[in-house]
Amino acid sequence: MSLKRMKNYFFIIVIGLASCTGQGNRVNEDVAKDIRVDTTANILSEQYKSYCFLRAEGISNEDTTMVQFTIDADQVEGSMRWIPAEKDSRKGTLVGKIVGDEITGIWKYMQEGMQDSMPVRFKLSTDRLLQKPLKVDSVTGRQETDESAGYTVVYTGGHCTDER
Repeated sequence: MSLKRMKNYFFIIVIGLASCTGQGNRVNEDVAKDIRVDTTANILSEQYKSYCFLRAEGISNEDTTMVQFTIDADQVEGSMRWIPAEKDSRKGTLVGKIVGDEITGIWKYMQEGMQDSMPVRFKLSTDRLLQKPLKVDSVTGRQETDESAGYTVVYTGGHCTDER
């Protein structure tokens, strides 16, 4: 084989190899684009999510508390209803922030025709909501969150349809 012919074959092989490497980059770019789209969709779905939790107490589970809220980024907004069988209920809005799995919020409610509010603290898990219990302030006589207590009040995921 002559040197000129070998140069032609070599040149053809180099062009062929060069054209193959260009296709690989396009495939990798498409895969990277798909990964970016999937990741963005997951982040958006995690940033905006609705929750509903119930707690029933009393001898016949006649006293209920319902907590519904939506998380959008670190903002929490929803409602909270405490509905005892023999007492006046408290129904109102819940607003706050979530950091990690802990929610710090304000529950603004109406009871006996009077507007009131109190700070509340929750810990969110997959299928449960835990709350720091309330205690009565001996000086003011008002209920408040017991900050020194653990998250001992347990709500379970449920169907929030009770409109009593």
